[in-house]
Amino acid sequence: MTGQERISAAEKSATKMSAAERAASSPTLAVEGLRTHFFTRGGVVRAVEDVSFQVRPGEVLGLVGESGSGKTVTGFSILGLVDPPGRIVEGSIRFLGEELTTVSDERRRALRGSRIAMIFQDPMMTLNPVLRIDTQMIEALQAHIPIGREDARLRCREALALVGIASPDERLRAYPHQFSGGMRQRVAIAIAMLHQPDLIIADEPTTALDVTIQGQILHEVQQLCHRHDTAMIWITHDLSVVAELADHISVMYAGRVVEAGAIDDVLDHPLHPYTRGLIDSVPSRTPRGQRLHAIEGMTPSLMNLPPGCSFMDRCHLAQERCREAPAVATPVPGHEVRCHTPLLEKARLETPSGETAP
Repeated sequence: MTGQERISAAEKSATKMSAAERAASSPTLAVEGLRTHFFTRGGVVRAVEDVSFQVRPGEVLGLVGESGSGKTVTGFSILGLVDPPGRIVEGSIRFLGEELTTVSDERRRALRGSRIAMIFQDPMMTLNPVLRIDTQMIEALQAHIPIGREDARLRCREALALVGIASPDERLRAYPHQFSGGMRQRVAIAIAMLHQPDLIIADEPTTALDVTIQGQILHEVQQLCHRHDTAMIWITHDLSVVAELADHISVMYAGRVVEAGAIDDVLDHPLHPYTRGLIDSVPSRTPRGQRLHAIEGMTPSLMNLPPGCSFMDRCHLAQERCREAPAVATPVPGHEVRCHTPLLEKARLETPSGETAP
């Protein structure tokens, strides 16, 4: 065994030990039965319906699904950023044992940005276009901790360097309009990391970045989580990012979590037909010369969800009993699925053409 191989083996052993410790620890965030609805003139939009998951210290949870599946609204619900006509109508959100659905606005503001941070998909939701970067980052620090301006500037410089921004001293004196879209996103990520929060909610923050920088950011995010026991929810539709970054995954469809489990279990052996469809639609999995697999049909309106399973009209395994809403089951230990006809071993046998057999 070479020296490099020995180092790699030691790192893997350390990772397994830390994973075991994390599994035994109390969750940083525990969401139970969350329902967030929007009460519009046209009717009630059930954006989030009976969503439950946990994230422990140092873990990354990938929240995956199509646009409109309720991923971002779930993140906003945790932070208390759902504005009227939307509101949380039911459920529990416990952060380090504290119930967030009943805390005061003042307490929520104290937690937001310090103990809980969010990285938005659009960096301009974080950055003020008329203030220099150093002003914004220093104010973000001083709003939550007593720190001198020079010490704060040093921490800001280190945060910019952490996300791969060259010449951080010069960049601190710049304005947001002097940055490219990808650079602004890296600044937003750096601001989220300033306080080394207990929980980060990231809403597709690497969408605007090229592949090289994306890989660098993902690596730094993993290091941050492991070094500081930071829990993270990574909201995305990109399965390749989740496969590289996350420890666990929750797949959302039409406001509900339809499958959840360890990342390798779900991606290697999906139980829900929707998860199978998402994986098959990844271009890299399609053999050369064959047509790209796609899930037929459209996501149903959240204002007029069909009775029973919301995926029934698009599912090739649908049966009469699918007209009744399926309960969450655990056919495989640690692997949950909301489906009457989960893709167990017999259902996952493939035909010679490469299509999943019914």
